[in-house]
This record gives sequence, C-alpha cells and structure tokens, in this order.
Amino acid sequence: MSEIRLYVTTTEIKAGEILDLMSDYFGEEDVAIATTEVDEKRDIWEASVYLMAEQEEEFRERVEALLAPAFPGLVIEKEIVPDVDWIAKSLEGLKPVRAGRFIVHGAHDRDKVRANDLAIEIEAGQAFGTGHHGTTAGCLEMIEEVLRARTVRNALDLGTGSGVLAIAVRKMRPIPVLATDIDPIAVKVAKENVRLNGIVSGMALETAPGFHSDAFRKHGPFDLIIANILARPLIKMAPQLVTHLAPGGTVILSGILASQRWKVLSAYNGARLSHVRTIWRNGWVTLHLRKD
Repeated sequence: MSEIRLYVTTTEIKAGEILDLMSDYFGEEDVAIATTEVDEKRDIWEASVYLMAEQEEEFRERVEALLAPAFPGLVIEKEIVPDVDWIAKSLEGLKPVRAGRFIVHGAHDRDKVRANDLAIEIEAGQAFGTGHHGTTAGCLEMIEEVLRARTVRNALDLGTGSGVLAIAVRKMRPIPVLATDIDPIAVKVAKENVRLNGIVSGMALETAPGFHSDAFRKHGPFDLIIANILARPLIKMAPQLVTHLAPGGTVILSGILASQRWKVLSAYNGARLSHVRTIWRNGWVTLHLRKD
C-alpha cells in the first residue's frame, strides 16, 4: 500500500501552531505528523500529516475542518511518498549544529569536532530531534547552563526522541539518566544513539506514555527533568511532573512557541515552580524553572 503526505505551506510559527493543533486532535491515531523547513531565508515551512492512500478522503476532510477556523485560506496539497531510505536521505543534508559547547553531528562530519567540544553523534532520520530545531538547540544550551551552575544527582529526559538531550546530560556529568518516550521506535533509535556515543552505563531507556511507568518511581525523584515535547501536553502534565521532581529540583521545558510561553508558565507557577530564565530561538522558547 502506498503512503501519501497531505501538507500545507506556511511560516515557521504557523507550522508549529498547526503541528500542536494536529497532534492534540489526532492523538493516538495511526498517522505521523511533522514540520519541515523548505526555505530558511524566506521563512517557508510545511506542516504535514502522513497516512495510507486509502485514508486520503477521510483525513483531507478532517484536516480541512480542523484548520479552516484558525488558518483560513491555507491550501491542502498532496504528495505520494516515494519508497526511499529516509535515514540516509536525511543525513545527506545534516550539518553540524552548535549550542554552547555541544556540537550535534552525523558520522560524515566527525572532522568538524574541536578539542573542547562536547560532541554528540546522531544517526538522523525519522521525526526525532537532531539538534537542528530551535527547541532542541535551546535545550542543549540550557542543559549546559544548569549543569554548570547546580549540583544534579540524577536526571529524567521525558519524550527523549533521538536521545540527544539525555546523551548531552551524560556528556557533561556522570550521573544516572532515565530517558523515556511513548514511541517504541524512538526508544530503539535512542538506544542506538546512546551506544554510538560510547555510553555503556548510567542510562536507562524505557517506553512509557506520560508518567505511567514504574520506572519513574524506581529512578526518581529527579534533580533535573527535561521535557521537549509540545505546549499542550506540558500544561496537562504539570501536576504530575512536579511530583517526580526532588526538592530544589530544576525543570527544562521546550517545544513551546513564544506565543504559548505565558500559558505554560502559568501552569507551572500553579504547580509551585518559579521561573528562572527563558531562551528564545526562532519563535520558540526554552524555559528554566525551579522547585523552591
């Protein structure tokens, strides 16, 4: 059966808003949702939903009904997805990304690593963070800042994706890290990246939806919790997240559009966390919060 992509062309900010809206709407349905940068200089992005060809009519109607009220005038286009090796394809254009002392790179750019860099090698592909998005880069910068300033005994990377943020923590500090994701494929990718970066101990990777796993009780409470997901789930999970945070603990949140910053801050202030700092990158924000 062939796979197709339904997509709209818009700006980075609107693409992020559409991603947030579709992720919340489609929930656990068997479709993949993603945003892609088309032209950096002209701020052209695509927001896409991937599905099987026989689902096109139903999903086109649903996507149109979902987007029309908030994004009138957007045209939904269709593309047949070719049968290619997307991991190899994505690596072709993957350039090294620097965030503080961290450099995230593919195997083909190992020669770009300098003597004092904290290098993270990622086998890119699929819809997992490689450091190229503003949210991942913002988290890397904030991780370095927090670990330089505070004593952290253990950490949780919630929604780990490629594992890049969990790997970053271990690169800076030899502390226990729990990395979880709702997607078993993401966890498989993260395990491979952990192995690729020479981490042989101190890292636990688990498939877990939200906080529904014994792993959180086994490894927590945590001095540092990192969650680079989306604003809506971050807001919903605020009360639960705080229960797994150690006294005086630190939280790093991202996947948040600048326009959503106050909503997320309000939810976590209500959960008795105080705001320390915000990093702004290309319309996205990374928040540093602390449990007093």
